[in-house]
Amino acid sequence: MEKLIRSSQFLLAVLRKLISFWVKVEVHNGSAEQLKLPPNTPVCYVFRNSSLSDFLLVEQECIRAQLPKPSELLPNLTAEQPAHFFLTQLKGVLFKREDASLPEQLKQLIYQVQNNAALDVLLVPVSVFWGRSPDKELSALKLLFAYNFQVASRFKKLLTIIIHGRQTIVHFNPPMSLRDIVNNELGESRTQRKVARILRVHFRQLRTSVVGPDLSHRHSLVNSLLHAPLVIDAINNEVKEKGVDYQKAKAKAQYYGKEIASDFSYAAIRLLDITLTWFWNKVYHGIEVNHLEPIKALAKDHEIIYVPCHRSHIDYLLLSYVLFKQGLTPPHIAAGINLNMPVIGGLLRRSGAFFIRRQFKGNQLYTAVFNEYLHTLFVKGFPTEYFIEGGRSRTGRCITPKTGMLALTIRSYLRDNRRPIVFIPVYIGYENVLEVKTYLGELRGKSKKKESPLDVFRTLANLKRTLGKVTVNFSSPLLLSDFLTEQQPNWYDYTLAKAAKPEWLNPATNTLATQLIQRINAAASVNPVNLIAMALLSTPRQALDKNTLYFSLDFYLTLLKQLPYSEKVTLPDQTRQSMTQYVESMKLIHTHTDALGDVVTLSEKNAVVMTYYRNNILHLFALPSLVSCFFINSPYQIRDDLIKACVTLYPYLKTELFLIWPEQQVKAEIENSISCLKQLKLVSQENDKLVRSAPNTVEFIQLSLLAKAISQMLERFYLVISVLLKAGSETLDAHMLETQCQNIAQRLSLVQGINAPEFFDKTLFRNLIRTLKDKHVITIGNSSALCFDKALYDIGLAAKRILPPDIRYSILHLTESEFKPVN
Repeated sequence: MEKLIRSSQFLLAVLRKLISFWVKVEVHNGSAEQLKLPPNTPVCYVFRNSSLSDFLLVEQECIRAQLPKPSELLPNLTAEQPAHFFLTQLKGVLFKREDASLPEQLKQLIYQVQNNAALDVLLVPVSVFWGRSPDKELSALKLLFAYNFQVASRFKKLLTIIIHGRQTIVHFNPPMSLRDIVNNELGESRTQRKVARILRVHFRQLRTSVVGPDLSHRHSLVNSLLHAPLVIDAINNEVKEKGVDYQKAKAKAQYYGKEIASDFSYAAIRLLDITLTWFWNKVYHGIEVNHLEPIKALAKDHEIIYVPCHRSHIDYLLLSYVLFKQGLTPPHIAAGINLNMPVIGGLLRRSGAFFIRRQFKGNQLYTAVFNEYLHTLFVKGFPTEYFIEGGRSRTGRCITPKTGMLALTIRSYLRDNRRPIVFIPVYIGYENVLEVKTYLGELRGKSKKKESPLDVFRTLANLKRTLGKVTVNFSSPLLLSDFLTEQQPNWYDYTLAKAAKPEWLNPATNTLATQLIQRINAAASVNPVNLIAMALLSTPRQALDKNTLYFSLDFYLTLLKQLPYSEKVTLPDQTRQSMTQYVESMKLIHTHTDALGDVVTLSEKNAVVMTYYRNNILHLFALPSLVSCFFINSPYQIRDDLIKACVTLYPYLKTELFLIWPEQQVKAEIENSISCLKQLKLVSQENDKLVRSAPNTVEFIQLSLLAKAISQMLERFYLVISVLLKAGSETLDAHMLETQCQNIAQRLSLVQGINAPEFFDKTLFRNLIRTLKDKHVITIGNSSALCFDKALYDIGLAAKRILPPDIRYSILHLTESEFKPVN
């Protein structure tokens, strides 16, 4: 092949045109800016295998990107050396196999760099992925068309180009300096071996991150689970405890394995790629992806577990689509067994979904099979995805996580931690969620509808407008080994042989779940729908003069920039006018024009829908909103008293919104919020007092709107305390308290016109009660009744200070309680 490359540039040009006519290429890292090539330094391309088609494709892309061509000779060398070499060559006459010996070109390059102190050569490894289809273990086609044989290799490559040429990736790796390695003075022989080893490791890791590990046939994988010691023990226990025949117990385990296991198919991925490309660009305005580059580096040598927030059924497909388009392996996805429906279930399974039952406690055989399947995915290095919230959020906020999958992941890692596991939290932000109306109906008491494959088609058929843009933000990775060392320094001493379930596992799992949700929130995407929902829902009648709305949008963006929640949060780059026009084009708001100007309004129907999108970003405004609440009932506050009250209430906001600041450090963040409000002239400092702006100013309006952001959370909290104080200590259990609070909240929403269904969501009351227990403000006494003392009264006084009088009196009237000190 080298003779062909050197003999005729005309023939090479003809072959390049021929191959480019059919092949469609996606290039990664393929520009001079991305490669950061220094001027006047020889560049040598490294190919994994000897392949003319790969060479022609890379040559064509180098010409397009105006990079040095691999067919040229390297400059500044004493001997002629082509600007490329193949790491492995075929050896033999009839049956040709890979020759693992070092290429002569590499030896010559190292020799010349060692003997010329002024010379450096940059090695740029290049990989070509034709179709990105993972190999199948034990596959007959793999044996028939193996690269080990020259004739079969050429035939297979021809078929590959014909079948997969339209789905080809060329990946240029960042350059590696030979001078840096030679300067280590390892000697010629050791330097040669080191360079070759680095290149081989690179090619192997890149292939795994782009294509994924080799896939077993589903039948072979399921059968292999039956030979695992834990599954064998579970089968024997099934025989012993239930008296069933061994073969029947084994067949049952095999049935469970088939029910669970995915059947990853490249054909299904290609079908979804075509379909979803249409979907995201027609139904939605496309997808914006942020902060992915660090993940690409980790994917080469880590077991990646993606943990996205869960807002829609299409989350399952969205993340796989994004990763595939970005040149990473689509993950195997844990999906609820309810999605294993006719047609849809089969397509999801072939796209990487594996199915899990909602409840399998007490079913030891199913548990053993599922645990072993999950462990196999981790050990073999398959990227995996699961939703730690358990179900889709009906409120628009992240919900309390379920820890089952995390516990299984930690236990798997205790069994085998040779491959590092890293969690990748992912925030998915929609400007319009397909199921949002269904969610709000469920919050209002409608029963949850069973999923049907026809629902997807009904939803799409009823669409009369586009649904805006989708944003996928990747948050900061969390390395499991580092987390375990922080929680339990000697965690590596535990194995399943020593402790099937270490006593520290449950607390550590709960902490891990909370940290992952916090990291998801820390990568929030703020969009125009969120911001306009924040502004309009903070007004009594969901309407604002257009100029006031503009001021509000500017104010919110300024606040987010001056008080950044996290470096991962992304903000819209549109003007306030374009944001308003954009949301109006989605028919979510309406502009009413009269003689005095324009007023932007929300219909009653859309006002309920917009609560979902406002809730997406409430956590970003939590602290400045909390500070602002104290000025609703009073024109001034003593600074130290204000900070103390905010610190008292913070743990309950932290629990509901999964805020990132530890309680011990939140005081400094509260002071930052106060400083920002002062800088924006919403409050001013007079000695030890903080004074709000005058009621007839724009600043006062902004302060009032900001306070409304979290007022409903504080109203729920006040309601819980009021019901407890009315009932008295050791009177209600947790379930009775939840029910009473929900009933009163429903009545309050009617009386006060609170148009937000999550206001009386029973789950939120349950979480508040749990936090009060965790803080030891309430305890469980005899007969599971809740006990409390003066501490509850003190917290109630802090909450009382920030509620508007009408809301406070309505709650007191409905609960018939008075805040009297508890003895």
